[in-house]
Amino acid sequence: MNLTEDHKELKSLVRKFAEDEIRPIANELDQTGRFPIEVYRKLGELGFFGICVPENLGGAGLD
Repeated sequence: MNLTEDHKELKSLVRKFAEDEIRPIANELDQTGRFPIEVYRKLGELGFFGICVPENLGGAGLD
């Protein structure tokens, strides 16, 4: 599979987010089965929830 530059940048951003934000609390997440609202907010701030939404609707327009 050939990744575009956009895909490569997104992959790098997701990996960094997971390393910085998820890894430190992974055991807690596994034990409690809960996902903190603060993490959802950070995901939203980074635009992860609009990745597949067309640009004309305010998303990133990625596939």
